[in-house]
Amino acid sequence: MQDRKNKYKSISINDGAYPSRLKEIPQPPKVLHIRGSIPSAPMIGVVGTRTFTPYGKRVAEHIVRGLARAGVCVVSGMARGIDTEAHKVALESGGQTIAVVGSGIDESVIYPRQNIGLAREIEKHGAVLSEFDPFAKSETYFFPQRNRVISGLSLGVLVVEAKEKSGALITANFALEQNREVFAVPGSIFWETSRGPNNLIKQGAKCVTTADEILEEFNLLAPEQLQINTPANTPIEEKILAMLLKNGGNSVHIDKLITLTELSSADVSSSLTIMELEDRVKNLGGGYYAIMSQ
Repeated sequence: MQDRKNKYKSISINDGAYPSRLKEIPQPPKVLHIRGSIPSAPMIGVVGTRTFTPYGKRVAEHIVRGLARAGVCVVSGMARGIDTEAHKVALESGGQTIAVVGSGIDESVIYPRQNIGLAREIEKHGAVLSEFDPFAKSETYFFPQRNRVISGLSLGVLVVEAKEKSGALITANFALEQNREVFAVPGSIFWETSRGPNNLIKQGAKCVTTADEILEEFNLLAPEQLQINTPANTPIEEKILAMLLKNGGNSVHIDKLITLTELSSADVSSSLTIMELEDRVKNLGGGYYAIMSQ
């Protein structure tokens, strides 16, 4: 369904355009209201405090720029602070980004109000989306609900800076519940905004300082950084691997592989299962596969 006057569309969970990864989470949104288009690229959530330090801002710029240039769609909540910086840097780097907002998506209610212009830019290079009525004003209890969608869309979530009790840590907890990877940037033990990520690292989150460390986790490194030597044991595997290689090592959805190889869904599915068991391809979840780098 599309509202032409207000330039948004709505998709239900039964719609083919509904993000496959989001369907996997407990109690996924039944409907998404969208301005723009949801990219098909791999997605990483980037969240953090509203009151960032110069260090946090610099780190966000450094890592998000690397993610965007590698073809990753950056997902965040368009809140003031790190979220806003993540969206801006993704756009400045020529990348794609999704803003999951804690309000409706109509400009009359978009929150925060200072980011209306940013929302318009995001719409051109990704999507502004919400599960709430398009004209719903922001409510305090909307934001935790919004956070589960940020993590649900993503392969993993990066926490840049966050206080011990913050929305960013709520998003990280949702990511853990949804079996997503959690990454955290270490910071000074004397800074309040470092307590959140530092504690996450103590609890097992992956400590990262570069985009490549995140990209490597999901086999999303740029082609020139990959060392790929994956043999094909059958003609079917040869076709599948050729398409994965053609995509530069980035992940490809199984439906796209079926279309590109012109093979049956059964042949593609069974071959991918065998190659996954033999550690030749990696199942990233949501139907996405990538070649295992050597």
